[in-house]
Amino acid sequence: MKQNEKPIHVYFMPGMATDSAIFEKISLPKNTFEVHMLQWLIPEKNESLKHYTGRIAKMIHHDNPVLIGVSFGGVIVQELAKMLKLKRLIIISSVKCTDELPTRMKFASKTGLFRLIPTSLAGYKEYFEKIAVGDFLKKRAKLYRQFISITDKRYLDWAIKNMVNWKCEKPDEKIIHIHGDKDEVFPIRHIKNAIVIKGGTHVMIINRYKWFNEHLPELILSGKLKIKKKQEHIN
Repeated sequence: MKQNEKPIHVYFMPGMATDSAIFEKISLPKNTFEVHMLQWLIPEKNESLKHYTGRIAKMIHHDNPVLIGVSFGGVIVQELAKMLKLKRLIIISSVKCTDELPTRMKFASKTGLFRLIPTSLAGYKEYFEKIAVGDFLKKRAKLYRQFISITDKRYLDWAIKNMVNWKCEKPDEKIIHIHGDKDEVFPIRHIKNAIVIKGGTHVMIINRYKWFNEHLPELILSGKLKIKKKQEHIN
């Protein structure tokens, strides 16, 4: 960055029930970017997604920022984009319209079954590892448990409701969508027009951080990705 040139402000929004710890290994060049971490708020009673997002918007103190959201955080930054003028909008392991939601979430939305999820048990996250079967699942459960930080029932009820009921018919044309082809939450078969990371799972922001450290600066600055390796392609 040249002398007297202002840094590019990048705001990260974590996934549902997690905090900025999921970005702890993400590193952007400090001479070009200034990183800020957004955080979840406890919803007000019967709070709409629009009103909630408006409260998150008050945490953004710079013009033309870059917004990067993971999973449900990707939904939040898309809602923020309706309120703010942005330099760049990037979502990771998320969806950019209702059509990309998996069938089970659409079914839960139509039937109201999401209300039956026992969110009051979220405080027992230490048991996730104990009930997992097999070494792979135990490692995945440990990873989830490590980064789940919000167990407030009101928040979880609100977040699940607004995720499965999110309405968006037409995605933002300028959005950059990064998705793993092994995502268990939002299967790749429902995702269109994304940069696909081969072998990437729903938690790839954590375990594939090297890819993001290499490519995020380029994506933020130019909005494009130069394909240099076989592990990523445009879907």
